[in-house]
Amino acid sequence: FFLHPPQPTKMLSVTLLLVLAAQSASALNIHRPRHATKCLGTTPGDGVATSSSSRRETLRKLLFVAGSVGSSLVSSNIISPQQANAVDDTSGGLIDVYFGCGCFWHVQHEFVEAERSILGRSDDQLSARAGYAGGRAKDDLVCYHNARGIGDYGTLGHAEVVALSIPPSSFQAFAEEYFKLFDKDGNRPDQFGDRGPEYRNLVGVPGGSKSPYAKQLVAASVAQGDKLDFAIGKGDDRDARAVSFVMDTDDFPFYIAEQYHQFHDGFNLDENYPNSYNALSSKLAEKGKLKKSMCPNGWAGLGGVGGL
Repeated sequence: FFLHPPQPTKMLSVTLLLVLAAQSASALNIHRPRHATKCLGTTPGDGVATSSSSRRETLRKLLFVAGSVGSSLVSSNIISPQQANAVDDTSGGLIDVYFGCGCFWHVQHEFVEAERSILGRSDDQLSARAGYAGGRAKDDLVCYHNARGIGDYGTLGHAEVVALSIPPSSFQAFAEEYFKLFDKDGNRPDQFGDRGPEYRNLVGVPGGSKSPYAKQLVAASVAQGDKLDFAIGKGDDRDARAVSFVMDTDDFPFYIAEQYHQFHDGFNLDENYPNSYNALSSKLAEKGKLKKSMCPNGWAGLGGVGGL
């Protein structure tokens, strides 16, 4: 089944295989459309089609999902969160996820507000943390650019992200908040400011593209206007407009950023958040609720402006 039927003017581009959990012992069949000849993009080995003049290439959309014939499967197993909710109701645990789309300062603020509105969390319960993820390189220390060149996140292929610990049943709601950050054309908030792989769009979930959260991610995207395409993240991926890379958090873990990056004002000059928001960094650190980064503190070893 296709989430959207193939159309001449808008064919789905990325073969993000969503392997659905079968409720019976029988295996599910995967159906590939006849015209799908490439997995990702048109450049062999790259996964994302690009041009020499611009990175504004819009990947044609191709999403096919496993399933059996019948609209009930589409409504209950592909675009409904009920199945994931049932899992959460029995486990009662939290999942660790992350979202990235440009500079993490603004993104963290939006997810803090989402934690408050969706989960009713107090300041001490907030889990949104700015950090780095998505790189292929393995390193115990991942840092912002610094004069000593230690664990530079860009060199290691990571991007700026915001991590959250949330109930599985709330994942789709948080995914919708993520897609609200993009405009109708799939541009992220700082699309024409911060550029490059360090600012690429990505989402990290347990199990990556093969997890039940992948189909909820697609459903959330559709609910917010179907602005983005998806690609399976391989690590150190390119910065592609209107494309988000789906990462497996087991293979591509999150690394927390330095304290001066936490609960920071936004990237726009007029994007100043309340002092009460900025103060969360020191408040949570004093209570032992903000994990400390062991990285050098910015270019000059200074707090506050050291990482700019």
